[in-house]
Amino acid sequence: MIKAAYLHIPFCEHICHYCDFNKVFLKGQPVNDYLQALDQEMKMTLSEYQTDQLETIFVGGGTPTSLNEQQLEQFCESINRNLPKSANLEFTFEANPGDLSTDKLQILKDAGVNRISLGVQTFNDDLLKKIGRVHRAKDVYQTIERAKAIGFENISIDLIFSLPTQTVTDFQESLAEAFTLDITHYSAYSLIIEPKTVFYNLLKKGKLPTPGEDIEAQMYDMLMEEMEKHGFGQYEISNFSKPGFESRHNLTYWNNESYYGFGAGAHSYVNGSRRSNSGPVKKYIDQINSGALPVFETHITTKAEQMEEEMFLGLRKTEGVSISHFIKKFAQDPQELFKNEITDLVSKQWIEVKKDNIYLTKQGRFLGNEVFQSFLGIV
Repeated sequence: MIKAAYLHIPFCEHICHYCDFNKVFLKGQPVNDYLQALDQEMKMTLSEYQTDQLETIFVGGGTPTSLNEQQLEQFCESINRNLPKSANLEFTFEANPGDLSTDKLQILKDAGVNRISLGVQTFNDDLLKKIGRVHRAKDVYQTIERAKAIGFENISIDLIFSLPTQTVTDFQESLAEAFTLDITHYSAYSLIIEPKTVFYNLLKKGKLPTPGEDIEAQMYDMLMEEMEKHGFGQYEISNFSKPGFESRHNLTYWNNESYYGFGAGAHSYVNGSRRSNSGPVKKYIDQINSGALPVFETHITTKAEQMEEEMFLGLRKTEGVSISHFIKKFAQDPQELFKNEITDLVSKQWIEVKKDNIYLTKQGRFLGNEVFQSFLGIV
């Protein structure tokens, strides 16, 4: 049963120094041809699979709101025409602060979008410059004010910590600013320096002063404490929300459930098959125009891989992995299947097993990647 769809808009007006997502500079790109190809991919895919009404749609990038008003309206109309939607649909658009004019917000609202996710990253204007962002803190306040005036009630922002030269005080000040916004959801990630980014090249040259692991751990600890203090529940390693405002789309991933992926470089997980689309925009368009789905790579997951994924994805959630759900899904008990790994991690006090759940301890959240790797290649 497929209840979620992700759509990718790869265009950006500026490229951030840390970003490794599939993206290209907007100028000179065949945007209208891309939107037509995306429309066709949705048609072709939905004709291949029997689809229930979708419960979540998430539009990411790149920068989806780099589309002009006419393109944005055309794109939203294409989504609504092609994708079957449930009555309680969560429909999210990613955006950059400063990109969202009142006209664009109204187009999104009229199209049924009911959740906005803003890439804020920090409220420190000097740091924003250093990481290649073009918005400034004032743009965040203005954008959220406009979104609320249009009628958006479910607003999320992304923050990044452990940025180059960032101090604990800097991050504390950004959190304090974030809590003044009166919004429903926060995502906060430590900086990961990926290959093929500006930051990666600077790091190789010894020109990227990062805070280090100890400072990063202090920031994460402060993040969890401050979120709890302000009434935001941590439901996943990097995600915090007011009750009832958890990202249902992202929970699809962490629950190891099926989803469609549309657009250049998008990933999907359908009927046990993980598929990635071609990344280059022209190649994506050419494949669609030739009458083929834009598939770059397909991997049929084995039952063993699915069980391992169920563990390391599920452990990202604060509630962890449901033992009874695992048994119902795979006809095997994870406590037997991963007995040695679970025993070892419990002895280290990185995970706990209580009643029906296997979940990370607070200490384990700091060491999530090490915990997740424990379940790879075991079955």
